Amino acid sequence: MIDKTAALGAQSVMDQVRAYQNKVQETRVPELQMETAGVNKPQFNDAVRELFNQVNQAQMESSNLRAAYERGEDIPLTDVVISMQKSSLAFEATLQVRNKVLKAYEDIMNMPV
Repeated sequence: MIDKTAALGAQSVMDQVRAYQNKVQETRVPELQMETAGVNKPQFNDAVRELFNQVNQAQMESSNLRAAYERGEDIPLTDVVISMQKSSLAFEATLQVRNKVLKAYEDIMNMPV
C-alpha cells in the first residue's frame, strides 16, 4: 500500500518542479525576443554605405553653394566657407578611417598562423 503522506509529499515536490520550470520559461522569453530584435539591425556594409553617402552629400552641398556664390546669388561667404570646411573635414575623416581599416587588414593578413 502507498502511504497518503508520501503521495502528498511527492505531489508537492512535483508542484515545486513545475513552478521552477515555469520560472525558467518566463526568463527565456525575453532572451528569445532580444535575439529576434537583433535580426533587424543594419549590416556593417549598409552603415558604411550610408556614411559615404553623407560625405558625398556634404561635398555636393558645398559645391552647389560655391557655384551659387560664384554666380552672384545672395549667399553669405561665411556659409560657403563653413560648408567647404565641413565637407573637407568629412572627407579627411573618411580617408583616415579607410587607412586604419586597410592597415588592420594588412596586419591580420601578415599574422603568422
